[in-house]
Amino acid sequence: MKVEYLESIIVKKAFINAANKLDKNKEVVNSLNVFPVPDGDTGTNMSLTMQSAIKHIRNNSDNTIESIASAASSGSLMGARGNSGVILSQLLRGFGNGLKNKEQLNIADIANAFKLASDTAYKAVMKPIEGTILTVAREVAEKALELVEIEDDIQLFLEKVIEQGEDVLERTPDMLDVLKEAGVVDAGGKGLIYILKGALEAITGKEVIINDIDFEKEGKKIHKKATEDSEIKFGYCTEFIINNTDYDPNVFRNKISRHGDSMLVVGSEGIIKVHIHTNNPGKVLQEALKIGELIDIKIDNMRYQHRSNLIEENEDTEKKKSKSKKYSFIAVSMGEGIKSVFTDLNVDHIISGGQTMNPSTEDILSAIDKVAGENIIILPNNSNIILAANQAKELSERNIEVVPTKTIPQGISALLAFDEELDIEDNIENMKESIAYVMTGQITYAVRDTSINDKEIKQDDIIGISDGDIKAVGKDINTVALELLRESINEDNDIITLFYGEDIKEEYANELAELLEEEFESLDIEVVFGGQPLYYYLISVE
Repeated sequence: MKVEYLESIIVKKAFINAANKLDKNKEVVNSLNVFPVPDGDTGTNMSLTMQSAIKHIRNNSDNTIESIASAASSGSLMGARGNSGVILSQLLRGFGNGLKNKEQLNIADIANAFKLASDTAYKAVMKPIEGTILTVAREVAEKALELVEIEDDIQLFLEKVIEQGEDVLERTPDMLDVLKEAGVVDAGGKGLIYILKGALEAITGKEVIINDIDFEKEGKKIHKKATEDSEIKFGYCTEFIINNTDYDPNVFRNKISRHGDSMLVVGSEGIIKVHIHTNNPGKVLQEALKIGELIDIKIDNMRYQHRSNLIEENEDTEKKKSKSKKYSFIAVSMGEGIKSVFTDLNVDHIISGGQTMNPSTEDILSAIDKVAGENIIILPNNSNIILAANQAKELSERNIEVVPTKTIPQGISALLAFDEELDIEDNIENMKESIAYVMTGQITYAVRDTSINDKEIKQDDIIGISDGDIKAVGKDINTVALELLRESINEDNDIITLFYGEDIKEEYANELAELLEEEFESLDIEVVFGGQPLYYYLISVE
């Protein structure tokens, strides 16, 4: 039977079944990740974004087409996760704008909405890349506009639109070399096709289940295991600045290394910033006094803090801590050790997430609400979170800056470049500049067979990634780490920091550090417990 118009109830069912279809196929989309790493999450991010849209639709009592589309737009905006989720939210935003003041939809209405969806998404991305979900959305919209004068049946119209979308999806590897080399099509584009197919199924009469969806199932934050006091090897978090000194920070780092761990020593323009976990803060301070005057000394008893606060501080405590502050910091990270490093560097609120679960725009807005600094600086620490952070910035009325850190080491470096005495503009400039001087390495495992950068990779191989490129492949973690660093180290580097993950014992991390000391005699090697999942090591080279 010919379908010439869509009423609001069918539009509602189309949105819901689009989300259902994507959710059922999210693992197919996840598997299309270019890198064969264990955190491919495009499908999950898009599904959670769609589910947030549906949650808002179902909570909306006004069942007009405009209100349904508006609810989908606002819901996806708040629930957007990862770059793919943010782009999807912009597609839904544009699509919703095209449905304003519509009591029923004809082919022209749908085609114009597709066009507005594509235009809105393109405008939201600073440097649009062809061969992605954007290309699929654009060509779908162009085909839809062509069909307006030809088709009068919405079912046939959508079938041809989807056929065009599948055709361009198959051509995405010809537009992006990384897709061709990995032997995959664009994951975001694939997700969009599932959304369109789900909508078509509802329009053609498929029964749509509108009962409750467990929206929190995959979005729940990971609950952290309490650490026993006895597991805290060095009890005093000690921070200070050595002022008016031209002493070599690397020499000072070596002098205090025997007194503790989690050590960060950075010199810049006559000062040395020091952070160390130690059982003898007095001895560390004595060494520092030999080379200059000390300012901003801060010593915290971590064992006492732990006993006083086994559970994470509640919202009221967090607000109290950051009241009357000029600056508040929000960082995204995963792993108890890395969280501890950020806390020691005065980060006010840490959002659990990163490689394995990208926080939503709403998660970031919630974090913004929990801090009370006059200026708020967000460190995404993952390239797939930067768009959501910027989206949260646009939605908030607070004074927010997003430093586009793509890795944990970049986030740490940015914090060390921060100076309380400088204004916000100079600080942001300095923090962004500091990112360029950090090389990040990652050691993980492959989840599928593929070929990248002329390297044949088999499932379960150990892979070494450096700033977005796979540089080393092998069967042994230490061997791959050494090969990765041989490819990445240059004459300007001074220090290598190993953040070892939850699957690596400290003794194994120390063994790798010894190998690195033999290989790179002129560099300082530090070992820090990161506790991150899936990644055996995160490596910082400065």
